[in-house]
Amino acid sequence: MQSSAPSFLPGVELAPRVWTDREQLRFGFSRSSGPGGQNVNKVNTKTELRVALLALHGLSERALGRLRTIAGRKLLPDGDILITADTERTQEANRRACLAKLRALIEKAQVEPKIRKKVKVSRAAKARRVETKRRNSEKKRGRDWRES
Repeated sequence: MQSSAPSFLPGVELAPRVWTDREQLRFGFSRSSGPGGQNVNKVNTKTELRVALLALHGLSERALGRLRTIAGRKLLPDGDILITADTERTQEANRRACLAKLRALIEKAQVEPKIRKKVKVSRAAKARRVETKRRNSEKKRGRDWRES
């Protein structure tokens, strides 16, 4: 992946203002599973990308915590994120797919969730709700066919 990072960022830009050293991106290749004819049986196109969480620079502590949560099963016990891609026919295309998946994870982790503010329900809103319930109750009571 060609880095579009500003010149002051060493390494590879993975997301806006998040980068890592090129050596920290460890790619492995193996044979893909599933259909595909002879090509699947002889070409190592499945790509695995491993990157250590601690090697990602530019993420806040809170974003790093969210990334751990979002990564889920992709996060290995040793602190690496493992991302795989085997949908494309070439190693290079699967490499790009892995980097795109990593970028999506990091961008999602960078988004600060909005804090929910508790709001007290107004007296008028409570009255409207009770009035609606009373009307519905009367409507349903009027459907009763038995003499009471």
